[in-house]
Amino acid sequence: MVDISSKEYVYREARAEGIIKLSKDTLERIKSNNVEKGDVFEAAKITAINAVKNTSSILPYCHPIKITDVKVDYEYIENGIKMGVTVKAIEQTGVEMEALTGVINGLLCIWDMVKKYEKDEEGSYPNVKICDVRVVYKRKSR
Repeated sequence: MVDISSKEYVYREARAEGIIKLSKDTLERIKSNNVEKGDVFEAAKITAINAVKNTSSILPYCHPIKITDVKVDYEYIENGIKMGVTVKAIEQTGVEMEALTGVINGLLCIWDMVKKYEKDEEGSYPNVKICDVRVVYKRKSR
């Protein structure tokens, strides 16, 4: 771990986004809330929030930090869903890894919720893809 003992506690904010590509049929199922496992967005939101709060358990060199806010949002795009996670804290280190962890795990939850509808004859997922995961911004103020 990096020693952050001498760093000040300051406001930190980061936003990460990512995309999951899905078939049109699966997207229609999500839109009409016709997914056997339940509400896809509610499950993905809870998963993303839990992932943010547990980042230091998943990534061993991340410091455990006190998160003050997490916002999760979704947008339908052509052939997929874009998910965003915004994380805030007053801490000694940034929160971009928490935002990324939230996005990736939220998108994995979506995949898990709809995988039944995306499988081909061989049990693979040729059309599903998680992509374009990135930090949109990282801020701090004194």
